[in-house]
Amino acid sequence: MTRVAGVEVDTRHWIGGERVASSQTFADVSPIDGQVIAHIARGGAAEASAAVAAAAHAFPGWAAIGREERAALLHAIADGVDKRLEELAAVETTDNGALLRSHRRGVMPRVAHNFRFFADWLLELGREDFETRGHRNHVSWDPAGPCALITPWNAPLMLATWKIAPALAAGNTVVLKPAEWSPLTASLLADIAHAAGLPPGVLNVVQGYGAEVGEPLVADPRVRRISFTGSVPTARRIAGLASANLTPLSLELGGKSPLLVFADADLDQAADLAVEQYDNAGQVCLAATRLLVESAVAEEFTARFLERARALVQGDPRDEETDVGPSIHPRHVERVDGFVRRALAGGARALIGGGRPTTGQGFFYPPTLLTDVEPGTEILTEEVFGPVLTLQTFDDEAQAVAMANDTTYGLAAVVVTGDPERAERVAGRLVAGTVWVNCFFVRDLRAPFGGSRRSGVGREGGDWSFDFYCDVKNTVSAPWVR
Repeated sequence: MTRVAGVEVDTRHWIGGERVASSQTFADVSPIDGQVIAHIARGGAAEASAAVAAAAHAFPGWAAIGREERAALLHAIADGVDKRLEELAAVETTDNGALLRSHRRGVMPRVAHNFRFFADWLLELGREDFETRGHRNHVSWDPAGPCALITPWNAPLMLATWKIAPALAAGNTVVLKPAEWSPLTASLLADIAHAAGLPPGVLNVVQGYGAEVGEPLVADPRVRRISFTGSVPTARRIAGLASANLTPLSLELGGKSPLLVFADADLDQAADLAVEQYDNAGQVCLAATRLLVESAVAEEFTARFLERARALVQGDPRDEETDVGPSIHPRHVERVDGFVRRALAGGARALIGGGRPTTGQGFFYPPTLLTDVEPGTEILTEEVFGPVLTLQTFDDEAQAVAMANDTTYGLAAVVVTGDPERAERVAGRLVAGTVWVNCFFVRDLRAPFGGSRRSGVGREGGDWSFDFYCDVKNTVSAPWVR
């Protein structure tokens, strides 16, 4: 056990309804001050196998439970999240450095909502039967089996429960492998689920590094679904391991999203939306990091953007006045800074930011805006995943769309315009899983979520989640002769 932000957190795995230790541990460091806050069980192939065995053992019983009882248990987990919301928020802020006010007001309430939404959706799931030459077609969603869920560090509990909730609602059992840079709230969730009455083995949590515990987990032939959020290289490795067993995959792999500002846009709104891309220190897969602005308003837009960006307060994420917290890890700060240094060496110019602070504790990188960037350079083509934006200009709609689509990613896009017809026209031509028009980060769990190109494979949300986490069956019956 360890105490983080005044909360007792068990640092062992949760397998088959019991706490399980490992012979080795790894250090969990807070990005706020660089201090070690916990030593976490370091799992490997043995722990991965034990967790899958527990999930496989629990699967028949959990799959046989009726929809109403399953939904009631998910609601009970949501109630447990609500009761411990302040604790979850405090622990996750300490663990991953995101703003405490955001965890309290948005992220942790969304965790509870994930469970409630998919519990309720389960009770409504179904389509009307239809006939084919007098034969009845009946569509059903059968639980698939144990699921391996591998989640990122930037919104650990919210993104984990975005996967866990539909997987459990579908009647599957789960093995969760949280990111090693932010593992603590996954352990607290195991406690909450146990207290809510979830049967042993239905939810399992294994801690550790991807190469040591994640790889044997996804390679296990007993696993029947894999959902992963993270980087493209890791996804390729997971897909290769899963291919031997033909295990279905859902992959969300980040992006290099554009924010298009047309001359007829409300420039105050455009500047506000652009500055919002620094949320969570830029560690948001959906962030529109490439600002594409029509030439006629580029100077005015830039002035309004810089005024807002310079007013951002970067500091301790537990302070209510802070707007931008730290980056997750010193290796990540070095990675972000490397992108910026190479861009500056190639002729780019920093209008704000552009370098690491030389004093102070923690893993901070200042909000940065780069302009005069050469087309095709890595700062425009590769995901930085930090508080770094680029600014380019375009002369007409066709050029704007071409620049927006000039990427191997396709996760999201933001369009800011005062013309609804243009908005519809441009949105229809953008390669993206989600397009926001005059808004950002408005998410509804009924909607499909996922990316195109290198941004991922598949869609989740609403029926799409159940289509993935289930074996969808059609039963065709001949007319009964009585």
